[in-house]
Amino acid sequence: MAEVLSLGAPRQRTVDDHMFRAGRALFRLQLFTAPGQRAVAVATQAEDESPSLTNVAESCVSAVWRQHCPGQELPPVWIERQFPGAFGQEPDFRLVTFGDTGPYQVGEPRWCTISKEQIVHLVGGRVAEDRGEGYVPPEPEAEPELRFEAIGLWRLARSRPFREECMSGGTPWWRHWTNRVFQRHGGRSCCWYHSGDWHRVNDMALAALSRARHEGVKAEDMTHYAGEYAAAAGASEWERAVLWTLYCPPDAIQPSGDGYISKGFINGQHRVQAMRDAGVRRTVVLRLVWPESC
Repeated sequence: MAEVLSLGAPRQRTVDDHMFRAGRALFRLQLFTAPGQRAVAVATQAEDESPSLTNVAESCVSAVWRQHCPGQELPPVWIERQFPGAFGQEPDFRLVTFGDTGPYQVGEPRWCTISKEQIVHLVGGRVAEDRGEGYVPPEPEAEPELRFEAIGLWRLARSRPFREECMSGGTPWWRHWTNRVFQRHGGRSCCWYHSGDWHRVNDMALAALSRARHEGVKAEDMTHYAGEYAAAAGASEWERAVLWTLYCPPDAIQPSGDGYISKGFINGQHRVQAMRDAGVRRTVVLRLVWPESC
């Protein structure tokens, strides 16, 4: 920060592009320049713009460097601001510094907060803090519909869990069918996934889904609904935790592929593997159904 602030000098805003595009990224670019001084770029972005400045900082600064500062040995000093701020607070300006640089290429970014007063010192005046009147918000993208459905485990792809030694090799199909005949109730001590009764959990999950459909409960409300169902059923702490993961959208078992038999997993391999080891036959999965497929 001290090195950057030592570059403070009166500069003029020579670029104010409300719709500057760097690859797929879109943002407001304010560029402040002065003869013999390193340029300062202030990039501002709204929450509905993707990818975010944070995720593509290197390509954004490289694009501005190449397009607006081609004669400078170093990239412009890079300051970014994204709306809204964290937890509803006013968004901060953040100074982004980069590792080793080459011609129009920068290294790994690092972020730190820079105050409005420090920016005034750096450019010799105030910068615009908003997105700009020239910003045209993109058309809202369609949101998928969440759907929970009961499914036979045989329709799910072979799981390939990692980290847990007790399931690192997966389960051959012949053993899966054997487990269906000689079902395992209760738990094992090898890991969290094997430490409870998956049959009881899935019985509750399927019953909760059936009752929720009859009562018209939305998929978005199933996490709370299933929790209440588990408490009323006298579920153990482990059973409540597992049932919560089955109905919490970020954690729910989500198969990949649109076919009758899934191609893989977006989420849920460890739980499905533990279910197969116990001989469970049916469980609950989450599907994302896009409007054109509804």
